[in-house]
Amino acid sequence: MAMVPRLSNGGTVACLATGPSLTKADVDYVRGKAIVVAINDAHRLAPWADVLYSSDRRWWNHYKGVPEFQGLRFGIGSGIGKKNPAGSKWTGVKILRNTGYHGLEKEPDALRNGRNSGYAAINLAVHLGARRILLLGYNMSYLKNRAHFFGSHPPGLPQSASLYPGFRKNFEHMVKPLAELGVEVINCTPDTSLMCFPIKPLREVLKETAVAA
Repeated sequence: MAMVPRLSNGGTVACLATGPSLTKADVDYVRGKAIVVAINDAHRLAPWADVLYSSDRRWWNHYKGVPEFQGLRFGIGSGIGKKNPAGSKWTGVKILRNTGYHGLEKEPDALRNGRNSGYAAINLAVHLGARRILLLGYNMSYLKNRAHFFGSHPPGLPQSASLYPGFRKNFEHMVKPLAELGVEVINCTPDTSLMCFPIKPLREVLKETAVAA
Protein backbone atom coordinates (compact mmCIF):
# COMPACT_ATOMS: atom_id res chain seq x y z
CA MET A 1 0.00 0.00 0.00
CA ALA A 2 1.41 3.39 -1.02
CA MET A 3 1.91 5.83 1.86
CA VAL A 4 3.01 9.46 1.82
CA PRO A 5 6.10 10.03 4.01
CA ARG A 6 6.41 13.04 6.30
CA LEU A 7 9.14 15.08 4.63
CA SER A 8 8.30 18.27 6.51
CA ASN A 9 8.11 18.35 10.28
CA GLY A 10 5.46 21.05 10.59
CA GLY A 11 7.26 23.28 8.10
CA THR A 12 6.51 24.83 4.72
CA VAL A 13 5.53 22.99 1.56
CA ALA A 14 5.28 24.82 -1.77
CA CYS A 15 2.87 23.43 -4.37
CA LEU A 16 3.79 24.41 -7.93
CA ALA A 17 0.88 24.24 -10.36
CA THR A 18 1.22 24.96 -14.06
CA GLY A 19 -0.73 28.22 -14.38
CA PRO A 20 0.55 30.95 -16.72
CA SER A 21 1.93 33.00 -13.80
CA LEU A 22 4.47 30.35 -12.80
CA THR A 23 8.02 31.60 -13.44
CA LYS A 24 11.46 30.10 -13.12
CA ALA A 25 12.49 33.00 -10.85
CA ASP A 26 9.73 32.19 -8.34
CA VAL A 27 10.38 28.47 -8.55
CA ASP A 28 14.09 28.98 -7.92
CA TYR A 29 13.28 31.28 -5.01
CA VAL A 30 11.49 28.54 -3.06
CA ARG A 31 14.33 26.07 -3.49
CA GLY A 32 15.90 25.36 -0.10
CA LYS A 33 13.15 27.26 1.71
CA ALA A 34 10.40 24.65 1.48
CA ILE A 35 9.63 21.09 0.55
CA VAL A 36 8.48 21.37 -3.08
CA VAL A 37 5.67 19.50 -4.83
CA ALA A 38 5.71 19.91 -8.62
CA ILE A 39 2.31 19.33 -10.22
CA ASN A 40 2.22 17.90 -13.74
CA ASP A 41 4.55 19.84 -16.06
CA ALA A 42 5.81 22.13 -13.28
CA HIS A 43 8.68 19.66 -12.95
CA ARG A 44 10.09 21.27 -16.11
CA LEU A 45 10.98 24.31 -13.99
CA ALA A 46 11.74 22.27 -10.86
CA PRO A 47 13.39 19.00 -11.89
CA TRP A 48 14.93 19.00 -8.39
CA ALA A 49 11.52 19.04 -6.62
CA ASP A 50 10.96 16.63 -3.75
CA VAL A 51 7.69 15.27 -5.15
CA LEU A 52 5.95 15.08 -8.54
CA TYR A 53 2.17 14.72 -8.47
CA SER A 54 -0.57 14.35 -11.07
CA SER A 55 -4.15 13.16 -10.80
CA ASP A 56 -4.32 12.61 -14.56
CA ARG A 57 -3.53 9.06 -15.64
CA ARG A 58 -3.48 10.25 -19.27
CA TRP A 59 -0.67 12.63 -18.34
CA TRP A 60 1.33 9.86 -16.67
CA ASN A 61 0.83 7.67 -19.74
CA HIS A 62 1.76 10.40 -22.20
CA TYR A 63 5.06 11.01 -20.40
CA LYS A 64 5.63 7.33 -19.57
CA GLY A 65 5.75 7.94 -15.83
CA VAL A 66 8.40 10.72 -16.12
CA PRO A 67 11.23 8.27 -15.33
CA GLU A 68 13.85 11.03 -15.36
CA PHE A 69 12.33 12.64 -12.25
CA GLN A 70 14.44 11.62 -9.25
CA GLY A 71 12.06 12.52 -6.41
CA LEU A 72 8.90 10.81 -5.19
CA ARG A 73 6.10 10.38 -7.73
CA PHE A 74 2.43 10.05 -6.77
CA GLY A 75 -0.84 9.58 -8.62
CA ILE A 76 -4.40 8.83 -7.54
CA GLY A 77 -6.95 6.10 -8.22
CA SER A 78 -9.02 6.49 -11.37
CA GLY A 79 -12.30 6.66 -9.45
CA ILE A 80 -13.72 6.87 -5.94
CA GLY A 81 -12.38 3.96 -3.91
CA LYS A 82 -9.90 2.93 -6.57
CA LYS A 83 -6.12 2.90 -6.56
CA ASN A 84 -5.34 1.43 -9.95
CA PRO A 85 -5.32 4.03 -12.76
CA ALA A 86 -3.46 3.34 -15.95
CA GLY A 87 -0.59 5.41 -14.59
CA SER A 88 0.17 2.67 -12.09
CA LYS A 89 1.88 0.64 -14.80
CA TRP A 90 4.86 2.99 -14.70
CA THR A 91 7.62 1.91 -12.36
CA GLY A 92 8.05 4.20 -9.37
CA VAL A 93 4.68 6.02 -9.58
CA LYS A 94 2.92 5.32 -6.28
CA ILE A 95 -0.88 5.33 -6.48
CA LEU A 96 -2.95 6.68 -3.59
CA ARG A 97 -6.58 5.80 -2.91
CA ASN A 98 -9.22 8.16 -4.26
CA THR A 99 -11.67 8.95 -1.43
CA GLY A 100 -13.87 11.65 -2.92
CA TYR A 101 -14.18 15.05 -4.51
CA HIS A 102 -14.46 17.35 -1.51
CA GLY A 103 -12.94 17.91 1.93
CA LEU A 104 -9.57 16.73 3.17
CA GLU A 105 -8.37 13.15 3.50
CA LYS A 106 -6.46 12.45 6.74
CA GLU A 107 -5.22 8.95 5.95
CA PRO A 108 -1.73 9.11 4.36
CA ASP A 109 -2.48 6.47 1.74
CA ALA A 110 -5.34 8.45 0.17
CA LEU A 111 -6.39 11.85 -1.20
CA ARG A 112 -9.49 13.90 -1.92
CA ASN A 113 -9.28 14.93 -5.54
CA GLY A 114 -11.27 18.16 -6.06
CA ARG A 115 -11.43 17.15 -9.73
CA ASN A 116 -8.01 18.73 -10.32
CA SER A 117 -4.40 17.99 -9.49
CA GLY A 118 -3.84 21.29 -7.67
CA TYR A 119 -6.49 20.43 -5.09
CA ALA A 120 -5.14 16.94 -4.49
CA ALA A 121 -1.60 18.31 -4.20
CA ILE A 122 -2.65 20.45 -1.22
CA ASN A 123 -3.99 17.32 0.48
CA LEU A 124 -0.68 15.62 -0.39
CA ALA A 125 1.22 18.51 1.21
CA VAL A 126 -0.73 17.95 4.43
CA HIS A 127 0.35 14.31 4.43
CA LEU A 128 3.94 15.46 3.87
CA GLY A 129 3.73 17.25 7.23
CA ALA A 130 3.09 20.85 6.20
CA ARG A 131 1.78 23.43 8.61
CA ARG A 132 2.10 26.12 5.94
CA ILE A 133 1.38 25.53 2.25
CA LEU A 134 2.32 28.05 -0.43
CA LEU A 135 0.58 27.99 -3.80
CA LEU A 136 2.35 29.03 -7.00
CA GLY A 137 0.92 28.71 -10.50
CA TYR A 138 -2.62 28.45 -9.12
CA ASN A 139 -4.19 30.93 -11.55
CA MET A 140 -7.27 28.75 -12.04
CA SER A 141 -8.09 30.78 -15.14
CA TYR A 142 -6.60 31.67 -18.49
CA LEU A 143 -4.21 34.64 -18.60
CA LYS A 144 -3.66 36.34 -21.94
CA ASN A 145 -5.20 33.30 -23.65
CA ARG A 146 -2.74 30.94 -21.97
CA ALA A 147 -3.74 28.13 -19.61
CA HIS A 148 -0.20 27.11 -18.64
CA PHE A 149 3.24 28.64 -18.28
CA PHE A 150 4.44 26.43 -21.15
CA GLY A 151 1.52 27.14 -23.51
CA SER A 152 -0.87 24.30 -24.38
CA HIS A 153 -0.90 20.60 -23.66
CA PRO A 154 -0.13 18.29 -26.59
CA PRO A 155 -3.00 16.53 -28.40
CA GLY A 156 -4.64 13.99 -26.15
CA LEU A 157 -4.28 16.13 -23.04
CA PRO A 158 -6.99 18.75 -23.57
CA GLN A 159 -7.66 21.83 -21.43
CA SER A 160 -10.88 23.85 -21.36
CA ALA A 161 -11.59 27.24 -19.77
CA SER A 162 -15.05 25.95 -18.87
CA LEU A 163 -13.50 23.73 -16.16
CA TYR A 164 -12.09 26.53 -14.04
CA PRO A 165 -15.25 27.77 -12.27
CA GLY A 166 -15.91 24.26 -10.97
CA PHE A 167 -12.29 23.85 -9.90
CA ARG A 168 -12.38 27.13 -7.97
CA LYS A 169 -15.63 26.16 -6.26
CA ASN A 170 -14.20 22.82 -5.17
CA PHE A 171 -11.32 24.48 -3.28
CA GLU A 172 -13.84 26.12 -0.96
CA HIS A 173 -14.63 22.67 0.47
CA MET A 174 -11.13 22.26 1.91
CA VAL A 175 -10.83 25.65 3.63
CA LYS A 176 -12.55 24.61 6.87
CA PRO A 177 -10.87 21.18 7.32
CA LEU A 178 -7.46 22.76 6.67
CA ALA A 179 -8.12 25.38 9.33
CA GLU A 180 -9.28 22.70 11.77
CA LEU A 181 -5.94 20.94 11.33
CA GLY A 182 -4.06 24.20 11.88
CA VAL A 183 -2.67 24.23 8.34
CA GLU A 184 -2.21 27.67 6.79
CA VAL A 185 -2.54 27.97 3.01
CA ILE A 186 -1.24 31.11 1.30
CA ASN A 187 -1.81 31.76 -2.39
CA CYS A 188 1.36 33.38 -3.77
CA THR A 189 0.16 33.30 -7.39
CA PRO A 190 0.15 36.63 -9.26
CA ASP A 191 -3.06 37.28 -11.21
CA THR A 192 -4.86 34.45 -9.47
CA SER A 193 -8.60 33.80 -9.72
CA LEU A 194 -8.56 31.50 -6.69
CA MET A 195 -9.83 33.68 -3.87
CA CYS A 196 -10.64 31.28 -1.01
CA PHE A 197 -7.13 31.44 0.50
CA PRO A 198 -5.20 34.54 1.63
CA ILE A 199 -3.16 36.09 -1.18
CA LYS A 200 0.35 37.39 -0.43
CA PRO A 201 3.55 37.97 -2.44
CA LEU A 202 5.93 35.03 -2.35
CA ARG A 203 8.99 37.01 -1.26
CA GLU A 204 7.10 38.64 1.58
CA VAL A 205 5.99 35.25 2.86
CA LEU A 206 9.42 33.62 2.59
CA LYS A 207 11.69 36.53 3.52
CA GLU A 208 12.51 35.03 6.93
CA THR A 209 12.55 31.38 5.88
CA ALA A 210 16.05 30.00 5.44
CA VAL A 211 15.53 26.26 4.93
CA ALA A 212 12.67 23.79 4.77
CA ALA A 213 11.67 22.32 8.12
